[in-house]
Amino acid sequence: MNRRRAEKRGRGAETIAAWWLRLHGWRILARRARVPGGEVDIIARRGSTLAFIEVKARSTAEAAAFALDRYRLRRVAVAAERLAPRYMRAGDDVRIDALFIVPGRLPRHLPDVWQG
Repeated sequence: MNRRRAEKRGRGAETIAAWWLRLHGWRILARRARVPGGEVDIIARRGSTLAFIEVKARSTAEAAAFALDRYRLRRVAVAAERLAPRYMRAGDDVRIDALFIVPGRLPRHLPDVWQG
């Protein structure tokens, strides 16, 4: 039951994140893109920037930041590397971002969190 509740909370957070990104000029290209070795919550584009975005929903900002560890970022990086050719255009800047969803606060978008 907890797994189902967490899945529902995660999907809700991803929907909030997608709307937040749209309101800030991003176009959502894909959600929950999975490949062997990893998954990306949201793939978005704004101008020549292609972002692979990991969404974390937690009860506090500290818990959200702590939830984004090197292991999870590596899985996003693997997925981004495999998915990038599908979404990239010549001259694009490609990066991995994080977006934190915390109750009672505006979403927090952190650009370029992976330095691989």
